[in-house]
Amino acid sequence: MHGNAADIENLLDAILEGLTDLPSVQSDVLVFPPYVYLPQVMETLQGTTVKVGAQDVDHRENGAVTGGVSASMLQDLGCRYVIVGHSERRSLFGETDPIVAAKFRQSLAAGLTPIVCVGESLDQRNAGSTLEVVNEQLRAVLDTVDPGVFRQAMVAYEPVWAIGTGESASPAQAEAVHLALRNCIREFDAEVSASVRILYGGSVSPENASALFAEENIDGALVGGASLEGSSFTRICEAADKSLDS
Repeated sequence: MHGNAADIENLLDAILEGLTDLPSVQSDVLVFPPYVYLPQVMETLQGTTVKVGAQDVDHRENGAVTGGVSASMLQDLGCRYVIVGHSERRSLFGETDPIVAAKFRQSLAAGLTPIVCVGESLDQRNAGSTLEVVNEQLRAVLDTVDPGVFRQAMVAYEPVWAIGTGESASPAQAEAVHLALRNCIREFDAEVSASVRILYGGSVSPENASALFAEENIDGALVGGASLEGSSFTRICEAADKSLDS
């Protein structure tokens, strides 16, 4: 929940300029503005390779839900991606695993590509329950869908203790969780587990992106604060591209 129309236009200009300066852009680049700026962002990015998603969606199909935005509304607007279950939605708005799973299903039904977020708090990590927590959050979705849908959906691991704190999981810590999440999906479908993209989100920066992307099971990033400044975001995109060449 940052910025205004002018700020967002300036940010998009900086991102597009930064991407143009790269030798090539092989990775998928997505941006997720607040609902009210989706039309502006889609218009600005029309004809570019940058794709647009929404930060959230309601778990109901339609009805008397003042302030709610449905998956079909996002699809009608031209949106193609959506984040579900972000830790801030879970902590600030009380979203439960069943609600996140319902948002995931509504998104798929409307033709959107959902990115489902999982992650543990600092207390949970200190208690040694990280893998138990993230696997439970992911299974809440897997238990309600055909695992094959993860051929188009994505998973994002975002350790709650690292969001907006400047702290980040080490590449080895993040890789261990990503591997566990891939193995969780493998229990349902081995073929899908090999191809699903699992992103890391937790104070990703230009300084740590290359080391994170070097890990075998880290397929990209869900960038937070670093995406509010065009050059830092495009430097992360550059690191992603270089990881594809290595």
